[in-house]
Amino acid sequence: MPYAKHKLLIANRGEIAVRIIRAAQQLGIDTVAVCSEADKTSLPAKLANEVVIIGPARSDQSYLKSELILKAAKETGATAIHPGYGFLSENADFAEDVVNAGLIFVGPSAETIRQMGDKSCARTTAQAAGVPVVPGSNGEIDSLEDAIKAAENIGYPLLIKASAGGGGRGIRIAHNTEELTKELVMAQSEAKAAFGSGSVYLERFIQQARHIEVQILGDGTNAIHLYERECSLQRRRQKIFEEAPSPALSDAVREKLCLNAAKLAQNLHYKGAGTLEFLYDDVTEEFFFIEMNTRIQVEHPISEAITGIDLVQWMIKIALGTPLSLKQENININGSAIEMRINAENPAKGFFPSPGQLKELVWPVGEGIRIDSHLFENYVIPPYYDSLLAKIIVHGKTRQQAFERASNALESTTIEGVVTTLSLHKLLLKDQDVQAGHFNTETLEIWLSNHLEKIIDLEKTHADATY
Repeated sequence: MPYAKHKLLIANRGEIAVRIIRAAQQLGIDTVAVCSEADKTSLPAKLANEVVIIGPARSDQSYLKSELILKAAKETGATAIHPGYGFLSENADFAEDVVNAGLIFVGPSAETIRQMGDKSCARTTAQAAGVPVVPGSNGEIDSLEDAIKAAENIGYPLLIKASAGGGGRGIRIAHNTEELTKELVMAQSEAKAAFGSGSVYLERFIQQARHIEVQILGDGTNAIHLYERECSLQRRRQKIFEEAPSPALSDAVREKLCLNAAKLAQNLHYKGAGTLEFLYDDVTEEFFFIEMNTRIQVEHPISEAITGIDLVQWMIKIALGTPLSLKQENININGSAIEMRINAENPAKGFFPSPGQLKELVWPVGEGIRIDSHLFENYVIPPYYDSLLAKIIVHGKTRQQAFERASNALESTTIEGVVTTLSLHKLLLKDQDVQAGHFNTETLEIWLSNHLEKIIDLEKTHADATY
């Protein structure tokens, strides 16, 4: 096989590490899993051709230590490194170090990561490409005086956002000058603690907005889009439930939005898989670019489901020198897909983490069902990392069929030993507004407060039946 001479090190853990290992092995590429002490018996460790324990359980002593990862690559003879998502995936210095070590980084260049990782710079880049952006400050805010002056032009309410932020962190809302004065200091402090930089910028807060993102793929010369994903159902700006395509877009708006995303990727000479995030106003049908994720996304499987394109394999192939052979005119939407994130969290107790040992595990099977997970029976879920256990992905010929299959899949799923978000998704799928596609980024928070008692009852019933 053309890629067999390569060896791929996966600088990640959990379900995305499993996903990358399987994609690489299907291409005939041997894999190396780097693991912390807490993950030495994990599924990625079992599936990879080689395993290197790089440090203690804590991420800052293992998965975030670039020098340990590069040492493992050298020791095992790896030729390329895939960063997955999270950890070092959008760390430009790491991407640069990988290349300087004579290895291949499976993703965009360090320059692109820096350019689009700085939200203020990304905004300017989008404007230069002619892509609409949310009205906001042109550049970073250095002082309260600058913030107040910018706010006069933008108008309230507005968002204070960390320039180096991501994942919904480092964001504050201000409804007037008094709140801006208070929240600016808090936002700068949070940004410094979370990202090592206290720089922020301001952006108009669109209260009734949808969060729509476009999947793109590029080889450094050509770029295409794989249509959009609807990601508006969020809790504290963290996505919980996603679908593709969005039920809100007309064909005309969809084409305009997706082509804008592909245009920006083309202008960047983007290499690999990436996601451009937009806010969409249902009433005016306006869309605004907000940021770009220069990596594979958690929710990439629903884009794969509706297009039939394996994004992770294409990331690897492009990084190893294969030009993108996919043509935009040949990529079509086939049906509808839904992804439900199953987390080790207790929705009835404020989504408190629920690590522990699995006692029983049964996944659903059937047409249109896909499970991306690193779980196995008796696996001990460590308390040190993100709570994502699995993604249940369903695909149907229509959105209605996808919802029906999603509901059936959840009813056929058994995860015992820890509390999960299964009950939340069961209720969510039955909600009339969700079924009708009538929601925005504020909907889930309100829905959760109104359905808390039902969630508690479901958890209690499940616990009584189990124990």
